[in-house]
Amino acid sequence: MTETCDLVVRGGQCLTPSGLVDADVAVRDGRIVDIGAVMPGRGATELEVSGLTVLPGLIDTQVHFREPGSEHKEDLQTGTAAAVAGGIATVFEMPNTRPGTTTAAALEDKLHRAEGRAWADHAFFVGATADNVENLGELERLPGCCGVKVFMGSSTGDLLLDDADDLARVFANGERRIAIHAEDEATLRERRRLVEGGASVTQHPVWRNDESAMLATHRAVETAERVNRRIHVLHVTTAPEIVFLGRHKRLVTVEVTPQHLTLHAPDCYEAMGTRAQMNPPIRSADHKAGLWRGIVDGTVDVIGSDHAPHTLEEKHGTYPNTPSGMPGVQTTVPIMLDHVHHGRLSLMRMVDLLAASPARIYGIPTKGRLAVGYDADLTIVDRNRKQTISDAAMLTKSGWTPFDGQEITGWPMLTVVRGNVVMREGELLGQPLGRPVLF
Repeated sequence: MTETCDLVVRGGQCLTPSGLVDADVAVRDGRIVDIGAVMPGRGATELEVSGLTVLPGLIDTQVHFREPGSEHKEDLQTGTAAAVAGGIATVFEMPNTRPGTTTAAALEDKLHRAEGRAWADHAFFVGATADNVENLGELERLPGCCGVKVFMGSSTGDLLLDDADDLARVFANGERRIAIHAEDEATLRERRRLVEGGASVTQHPVWRNDESAMLATHRAVETAERVNRRIHVLHVTTAPEIVFLGRHKRLVTVEVTPQHLTLHAPDCYEAMGTRAQMNPPIRSADHKAGLWRGIVDGTVDVIGSDHAPHTLEEKHGTYPNTPSGMPGVQTTVPIMLDHVHHGRLSLMRMVDLLAASPARIYGIPTKGRLAVGYDADLTIVDRNRKQTISDAAMLTKSGWTPFDGQEITGWPMLTVVRGNVVMREGELLGQPLGRPVLF
């Protein structure tokens, strides 16, 4: 090819669908137009990345950016700034805001709020309720919607859907894959007596026990198979769920979080207190090992951060009245690169979990691969860089991370969104230019 390009990324080791290759990447009009030895002078801008690894732009399919309604914790601008600072080029934002994203007007409001403020490309889930079930087939097809989200167990916000008949009606309306928060609400309500009136946060996985997760996951899968609807089970936390879900892959895909792959009880609660509180909970080392078996055997399809920030003032209250959730969108990539460094998974597997598989599951035709014709979204990393994660470096409005003080190996150095360098060595560049994702 001889055409002039907008950008040439030179000298890196590129992770293509066929593996790592030493190659340049040529970009024109926001798309990759060549991968190989690109002739000098073809690019209006040349980006030298010798010694670094060029990955397809990574995707975080589960973030909570709290806007509208709780902007003191986070908003679309600060949340997406944290995303690109951490090497994430695309985010899917959850519907449990205030008000919830349950109507076409609420979805349009979020898209409008993101315009000119979002650093990353983005899409928004619509929350399922008993009131909007008949409209879900239309809502899931609206521009900027990545799908429908169901909360089977209570968490932040008020989008609980715990009635079996309502769940079946939701599954029967629409065609796209439904994202599921699977905890059994009846079990959670009955067991709350164990912590009511005050308890140690070490009791969080005792209250929200593994049975509550298994019951909801079983019900979700049984309903999905009865009506032949594809589902995506979010933030799976137990070893038995991994075994069960591995037997039901025809309609079911599976997500785990970096937190559940990295932390375990009781150590995390003893070290961090309520900073470690999230739903579903961080569980024992045996459950963590079960999640890793799911990574290795292919049961797990996606890594999502479940970025769910609260202020430290809120988190420092008295359990169980403290909010569940922790920031994660800025630390997912370094944490997973560290796991790669320690041999727990391959770089190719990590990128499948954070790019190719999310694009396949949700139907994004132009993202998730480093290949000609795809969006020029790039996550460029130094796999050998040792760095200590710190609260001070977090761009999230909440200003903290559960991984504060942890030294890791592997770090995101640059983030490119549709051919635009938006982050370099932790600093944001230019202006927010994120756009809605096309499905």
